[in-house]
Amino acid sequence: MNGLLIIDDDEGVRRALVRALKREPYVIHVTESGEDAVSFLQDHAASISTVICDFKMPGMNGIETLTAIGRRYPEITRILLTAYATMDMAIGAVNQGVDGFLTKPFDNVDLRAQIREIQTRKRLRQFVSEEVYREIAVAPDALIPRFQEASILFADIRGFTAMSRNRKPEEIADFLNRHYFGPMGEIVYEHHGVTDKWIGDSIMAVFGAFRMLEDHADHAVKAAVAMQEKAEQINREIARSPFRLEIGIGIASGNVFSGVLGSLRKKEFTSIGMPVNLASRLQRLAGGGEILIGESTRNGLKIVIQVKSMGPVVLKGFDEPLIVYRVLG
Repeated sequence: MNGLLIIDDDEGVRRALVRALKREPYVIHVTESGEDAVSFLQDHAASISTVICDFKMPGMNGIETLTAIGRRYPEITRILLTAYATMDMAIGAVNQGVDGFLTKPFDNVDLRAQIREIQTRKRLRQFVSEEVYREIAVAPDALIPRFQEASILFADIRGFTAMSRNRKPEEIADFLNRHYFGPMGEIVYEHHGVTDKWIGDSIMAVFGAFRMLEDHADHAVKAAVAMQEKAEQINREIARSPFRLEIGIGIASGNVFSGVLGSLRKKEFTSIGMPVNLASRLQRLAGGGEILIGESTRNGLKIVIQVKSMGPVVLKGFDEPLIVYRVLG
């Protein structure tokens, strides 16, 4: 995925950019308008890592084009090319999620360095969730360690080790990123959760991690239902693929400790505590297509949702049997 898409209505600028970048490790594509670029990405987005778009164009302007691209393909690095940069434009572009600016006229050496810097900054941002990044940007003390009521969700693909045996690494990565981590991460985000980490083919998400979320149990369960519905849709779309998306999900609620933990060389914002351990155990117990929740999550629900008690269940790491519920719909 080293494709670079240039969007500019001026043929001279397109040629100049292609010449400047011809020795860089990019597969370069060009389009003349924002509309053409959006259409091109419908079939080629998986191969494009960076888009450079002129600001002033007929039809969709640069910010409108990059906003449309970012809404559908948030992983793509979006760079605005302009000769009309102002502070107001910069603020507006940043608010729309543009990753960086290039100004005309440009020096080729400086241009290449700026693109690499913007790409690196974008990639580093992807090592933390968007919500955590925004909190740090707005309030540097937002990640002070704290105890907080939250709901923890664990999801895991059933039988993935067997499915991935004898498959090419790029096949495995494409399936996980395109059909699992990408869409499931978006569902977590849409339901006001934070993707804490990816663990192999498992996802850990936290609802109410560092910002009070009054209905965190509702958000977690609704996210889980949406994830299972999305998995069914994806399985229909990839019916001929060797992979299947059979997900088991576990959710637990309660008091968790959230803060920045790690070594001197690598740290991460994460959550630990009994609900984390319980959600992980419930996820291991769940079958493909199942959602299992703990009693604290069940008691915290304000939405009307059908559940069935599995009775007291003995779980590893817990001294007493626990009441577990299966979400039915």
